[in-house]
Amino acid sequence: MSEPQDRVIDPEAKPGDRLDHALRPTRLADMIGQTQIKENLQILIEAAKQRAEALDHVLFYGPPGLGKTTLAHVLSNEMGVNIKVTSGPAVERPGDLAAILTNLRAGDILFIDEIHRLGRVVEEVLYPAMEDYALDIVIGKGPSARSVRLKLPRFTVVGATTRLALVTSPLRARFGATYRLDFYDLDSMHEIIKVAAGKLEVVTEQEGIAAIGKRSRGTPRVALRLLRRVRDYAQVRADGTVTQNVARQALDLLNIDPRGLDEMDRRVLRAIIEKYSGGPVGLSTIAASISEEPDTIMDVVEPYLMQLGFLERTSQGRVATPAAYEHIGLEPPRKQQPKLL
Repeated sequence: MSEPQDRVIDPEAKPGDRLDHALRPTRLADMIGQTQIKENLQILIEAAKQRAEALDHVLFYGPPGLGKTTLAHVLSNEMGVNIKVTSGPAVERPGDLAAILTNLRAGDILFIDEIHRLGRVVEEVLYPAMEDYALDIVIGKGPSARSVRLKLPRFTVVGATTRLALVTSPLRARFGATYRLDFYDLDSMHEIIKVAAGKLEVVTEQEGIAAIGKRSRGTPRVALRLLRRVRDYAQVRADGTVTQNVARQALDLLNIDPRGLDEMDRRVLRAIIEKYSGGPVGLSTIAASISEEPDTIMDVVEPYLMQLGFLERTSQGRVATPAAYEHIGLEPPRKQQPKLL
């Protein structure tokens, strides 16, 4: 397999993007949490290395911010191959995908983020590429048109999606391994924040790390974002040390409550409870009432509210639970007693 090329940092990339990249683990051994997925990937990698083959195609799915992109880069590093990164919306025409595929070398990884947003015509080009490592191209038009099949080196497609249900069945069937990423437990979140604080050279106390971890929604991306904001607050309003009080004051200033809910989460709950009597109410109706996109509510807000037990999905719509009423500070509705005849 080819040696990995040096990854060049885009000079136009934002400093925050470079920082996020520096905080990401580069090896499976460096990753915290997702134990079962790491074990399965370790077996997948070792088996491919022993056979001197490319990895089988891998699909990661789950809520945003849990490490799907990071895992794709980890696979590249573990296999010692190059990785090409694109996304579903960016590949608009079959020619775009053909240009990417013809530039791949043996063993390379093609990472497609938001793979569920690939166009149907583009998917048709991807099927034979994944299954037969071939690219079918039509040359010419009309009666003189002819089909030419180009052989491709054995490569690996790593897909990532937040909406597995929107990935078509034929595409999903061509992935040899599919893994769901779950929210991280509190211990894992504390370890992630501790390691990131060390890389950022932030002085922290254990209680400060715990305060950030509790409000990080079980999501590493959120934890790293909150750590940077708490670091700023500690630098400007305190002595630079992230203590429990400093972390709480900084997070309260950001309107993030002790359960990790931000302003949008509370707006969703209040809309369901106050405007629609706790539900059931449809997703589009909720989105219109708070001027947000339905996809944002479904992908970003709902998963965590459901994990906390604040929201339920029913066939009739979304319903707020008694726990949601208590968190907002309202009295849960009493169940109506059946009338006696």
